[in-house]
Amino acid sequence: MLDSIKSFFQTNIEPAQQAETDKAGPNIELAACALLLELAHADEEFADSERRHIESAIQRHFELDVEQTKELIELADRERRQSSDLFQFTSLICNSFDEGQKMVLIEAMWGLVYADGEVAEHETYLMRKISKLLDVKPGYLAELKKRVAKNQPSS
Repeated sequence: MLDSIKSFFQTNIEPAQQAETDKAGPNIELAACALLLELAHADEEFADSERRHIESAIQRHFELDVEQTKELIELADRERRQSSDLFQFTSLICNSFDEGQKMVLIEAMWGLVYADGEVAEHETYLMRKISKLLDVKPGYLAELKKRVAKNQPSS
């Protein structure tokens, strides 16, 4: 499995030119995507609006084209389903992302929670769990939730 992931990144995704201080490696995209997918499946319903949100976030943040995004989502979903916990994903992100990058990911995750128009209890619980694993301060989590909620269209 790891060989197929490695091959995918070597052949389909050109290495991003990163600043010297950026420690993110090629599997960081997979880890972030897997967390987004886990969150999308938290309420046991993966809505089209959630899929669109994930595709948009992945394309925007990792500068991927449509085909690369679809392949990454397929790989990440496979890894997510085979994983026994979230630690393999969160530890990679925790060790690779600085605080600002974590905030961007958390904001994208809150956007995903709100994407289907409903905030399920399971989604809120999972957001707290992931944020704790990413070592994000609870105050930041609440602040980002308020920011995303404020920008949602009124029902």
